[in-house]
Amino acid sequence: MGKYAGTIVTGIIGSGICGYKINVEAVSQDGRHVKIKIDSECPNYLKVMDELHEVDAYREMFQKLHLGAVYQVLSKYIPHPSCPGLPGILKTVEVAAGIALPQTATMVISKKQT
Repeated sequence: MGKYAGTIVTGIIGSGICGYKINVEAVSQDGRHVKIKIDSECPNYLKVMDELHEVDAYREMFQKLHLGAVYQVLSKYIPHPSCPGLPGILKTVEVAAGIALPQTATMVISKKQT
């Protein structure tokens, strides 16, 4: 059983210039199957919320990215391949399953005149 079995793990993903946040709650009772709740005001993630409810964490983490359920669902509805929702959801799933420790992950993008 995973270290965080039965614990609700939250992920808050700031998507960037669009201003939308993606809130993820994930919980696993057995350290493998992770129930997911996604909340966002992004109209594209509203569609994801209706379809993505549970994943097998080991299948998500240990196979090619494009074969995972999270990628499959997001690829249908999210028009921006650089949206940080995908890695944010996957990181939240990892922690809920006990595969990873909770830690803040960031991306800092800046621009300088040349």
